[in-house]
Amino acid sequence: MARTPSTQRLPIGSAAPSFSLPDALGKIWTLRELADGKPLVVVFACNHCPYVIHVRSALGAMAGELQPQGVSFVAINSNDSLQYPDDAPEKMPAFAKEAGWTFPYLVDAKQEVAHQWHAACTPDFFLLDAAGKLAYAGQFDESRPKSEIPVTGQDLRRAIEAVLSNKPIPSPQIPSLGCNIKWKPGNEPKL
Repeated sequence: MARTPSTQRLPIGSAAPSFSLPDALGKIWTLRELADGKPLVVVFACNHCPYVIHVRSALGAMAGELQPQGVSFVAINSNDSLQYPDDAPEKMPAFAKEAGWTFPYLVDAKQEVAHQWHAACTPDFFLLDAAGKLAYAGQFDESRPKSEIPVTGQDLRRAIEAVLSNKPIPSPQIPSLGCNIKWKPGNEPKL
């Protein structure tokens, strides 16, 4: 597993890049309908990454707890599924179900959304406030695969709580760390 940090290049306070993406069953979801005037957690994820697998159940539990409080969640898989068949769209529903994800898991087959959001790793977390502005781009928590640190989601949770109470986001925002997004040949980000 290639340890890749989030770039955090999408400026805090900026409007989130819009998207319209299908889930694995073909239903189209837009940023607008997912946010709908509520805070939105956007996580770039995939099925095979040990870092995603490490946090997936805790992420599902967090979403289950916070969705009734008006926080929306969405996961986006931007990996090249030809090179990484475990990340193929047809395998995404089972992965999400096992993780307890009750939110959409979308396919970014052209990898355009990952580029627009400057996503670099899986998982890569972004939190939008109710106005659709980026409030947080950082780690879920400090736990990593094979570490003895429990998975709590405390960093993301603190950011969500701050957004819900209209308070400043705690800083620093520590970059997420995970596997690099598996770019299609020739589609790697230009620095």
